[in-house]
Amino acid sequence: MNQEVTDFIEALPESWHAELSQALREIVHRAIPDVQERIQYKKPHFLKNGKYAAAISTSKDAVSFVIFNAADLTLPDGLFEGPPERKTIKLGRGQSVDADLLIPLVRDASATL
Repeated sequence: MNQEVTDFIEALPESWHAELSQALREIVHRAIPDVQERIQYKKPHFLKNGKYAAAISTSKDAVSFVIFNAADLTLPDGLFEGPPERKTIKLGRGQSVDADLLIPLVRDASATL
């Protein structure tokens, strides 16, 4: 794990931002065992073979999780937004991360990277 990503998550001003971000980070590591991490554009990015697989960003009201290379994924209605190649799910305060949903999606999206 990249220390810059750890520092980023630990420095988040809201504890719920940090908890969701850490859970999402763990999902990426479970889905892509050889994932590389880095801070780019002031947020954590996760790469496989040098190509974007996922990213985490935070705003006042949400933690957003982006899955790249998502055009061929079958997604549940109403949870994700964005163009076909890049899908985003937004989680707010009090919500939890659905690992059973996200791990296979991240794994499938990154399979061809």
